Amino acid sequence: MPFSNYTIWCDRPGCRNPAVFKVAARWSDGLVDELKTYSLCCADCVLDRLVAARSKHQQARRAPGETLDVPAVYRLKRGARDRDLERVDY
Repeated sequence: MPFSNYTIWCDRPGCRNPAVFKVAARWSDGLVDELKTYSLCCADCVLDRLVAARSKHQQARRAPGETLDVPAVYRLKRGARDRDLERVDY
């Protein structure tokens, strides 16, 4: 089955809506730079998932040379890479 037809669902327990946002933080080990995903969620759940991600972020351990930004919200776009996702202010 092609991924282009695959629906991504909100990962909040009990929610049955399609995900439209990615709650993630920029992570780097000095060589690789990517988004560390905390949640894929719908518009109804995004604020709750962002608060949970920021709480979890405070507990994250980092290796020497590793960076991890504060989680933010990005609009999901089918077929787009992390670096192409639009950041949304929340």
